[in-house]
Order: sequence, then structure tokens, then C-alpha cells
Amino acid sequence: MIFSLLIQTSPQNLTTAVTALEFAKALVRRQHKIHRLFFYGDGVTIANQNPVIPQDEPDIYAAWRAFIAEQKIDSVVCIASALKRGIIDAAEGKRYQREAITLPAEYNLSGLGQLIDAAVASDKIVTFA
Repeated sequence: MIFSLLIQTSPQNLTTAVTALEFAKALVRRQHKIHRLFFYGDGVTIANQNPVIPQDEPDIYAAWRAFIAEQKIDSVVCIASALKRGIIDAAEGKRYQREAITLPAEYNLSGLGQLIDAAVASDKIVTFA
């Protein structure tokens, strides 16, 4: 079965952010295909590479990046949600004259059309809000 995941939860809602990641890992273990991860709303902040995590807390940011890199999953961050939360890649940094690049290479900025494409290409979309 082909899945796409819509992640709308902030990393501060650690329980839901971890649940989404564990669900994605379970899909892979059960040999389902993940067509796309789409981060939207507060979920885009999971794609921020700059947070410094206290030593006694799990680093959900690094865990998502490692999973995405290991599985080579298309991971899209909604550009409108990202820009207003300060999540930018090199191209948007240049466009808006910002020096700090906050989007790791594992993610791509794009629009809601990618979510529509995911819906068409997937058997199911599962949302974590």
C-alpha cells in the first residue's frame, strides 16, 4: 500500500511528533511505500535545523532528518507555512536577503500542489495534527 503523511504538529507537541515518526517507521518495517511526507502549519518547524535540544530531551528534529535520509523519502515543507516561521533554504534566503539557512538538505520547500499530488499518488493519507 502507498501512504503519504501530512504532519501538522509542532515538535513542541512531542508525543504527536514522535507518534508520527514511529508510524512512518512502522510503515517501512511492514514494507509499505511512503510516497511523500508533507509538513504543513506548525509541522514545518520539525524541519528547522537550528534548535538546540536539552540533553535530557529527545531530539525529534534529528530523528526525523535521519529517518528521511536513511529511507530517501520525498519530504516537502509547505513554503508559505515555512517562510512565516523563519524556515528557509538557500534560494529563499537569497530572495529575501536572509543569511541564516534553517532548512536542512533532507527537506524541500514547495507548495500545496505537492500535497494534492500526494493524494493522487497514494492509497491513503494519514494526518498528524
